[in-house]
Amino acid sequence: MAIGRADPEVTREYADFIKQCVTTDEAAALYEASVLLDATSDLPRVRVPTLVLARASHSDFVASARELASAIDEARLVLLEGEASPPHIGDIEPVLAAINNFLGTPAPDAAAAPITAVTAGALVTILVTDVEGSTALTDRLGDAAAREVLREHERITREALKAHGGSEVKTMGDGFMASFGSATKALECAVAIQRALEPESTVEARHASPLRPEGTIRVRIGLNAGEPIAEDDPDGRSDLFGTAVIVAARIAGQAQGGEILVSDVVRQLVAGKRFLFNDRGEHALKGFEDPVRVFEVSWREVA
Repeated sequence: MAIGRADPEVTREYADFIKQCVTTDEAAALYEASVLLDATSDLPRVRVPTLVLARASHSDFVASARELASAIDEARLVLLEGEASPPHIGDIEPVLAAINNFLGTPAPDAAAAPITAVTAGALVTILVTDVEGSTALTDRLGDAAAREVLREHERITREALKAHGGSEVKTMGDGFMASFGSATKALECAVAIQRALEPESTVEARHASPLRPEGTIRVRIGLNAGEPIAEDDPDGRSDLFGTAVIVAARIAGQAQGGEILVSDVVRQLVAGKRFLFNDRGEHALKGFEDPVRVFEVSWREVA
């Protein structure tokens, strides 16, 4: 029951561990308590950063882990490789990588395992930004003035990523791709970016014309969550690939400047956490046979 589908050697290792720690009666009391004790109602009171780990191969544990993470504000859920359900038994390398990433601690070989790396099987929220009308902006202002405006967008985005625990994956033209272990943090970051880019907050508002109003930055933001594929490019930089990433980019492309659009997956992950959504219906995204339901975030109403 405790080990799951681990091999016999791992099972014996765990049995020896239990025998050295507790008596038979104590072990029985522990298992009885694990069945009878229910602290669900206390979970919303947790106010510290929380990491929830589960082996992806155990569907029952995964369902419970998702419920647990969704009930704790800003909890991070990581689904791990391996067969043994206890995280300290069997394949512990993914466990250590997830903990190091959560704590912001480099792995022993920092070059081989950077903090921005995504643990295989981890549920990751992808954020994509894109500056609306950047080409037209350059035509109106000229290269130097337009670059100043776009540089302000880069500064604001990077400051928001740092403040909300996001990892910059790469820049794409005039936009960014970033990853988060927490959907709540990702959405808070998106809100922070849009608020900072409001006309009264941006560089063109802090300086006299000629940048305002012609230089106002309007950014499209899209978010999706899933299990992307992490790979290193020839220069050793980590990048993310896969359906979760493509959908996030496609959703960003559906947004207008100043909007935040999210997939239904993201909406469900942040349920009950003060965000308000407007259903924008199903969208046919390029390259995907099935339509994707998209929601607009009422970010100006977020407390």
